[in-house]
Amino acid sequence: MRQVLSDCSATISELQKNPIALIDGAEGGPIAILDHNVPAAYLIPAETYEWLMDKLEDSELARIVIERTGEKKDAIEINIDEL
Repeated sequence: MRQVLSDCSATISELQKNPIALIDGAEGGPIAILDHNVPAAYLIPAETYEWLMDKLEDSELARIVIERTGEKKDAIEINIDEL
């Protein structure tokens, strides 16, 4: 059996009946949608999803910065006023 990674859960039938009530009841947290007591999906509010996407983008940018830090020794120093 897979672990349920949320404090709230609902069946697919409950989701079909009133999805907005489920989202409101979870207070911004994820809702595990269960199919035969096994997580089939996680439902999160749009605001939470947008926050997660921002964090993923920040993480990717941080990885690029760290990766490129090693390339600094190969950089050519210039003066912006001379451009």
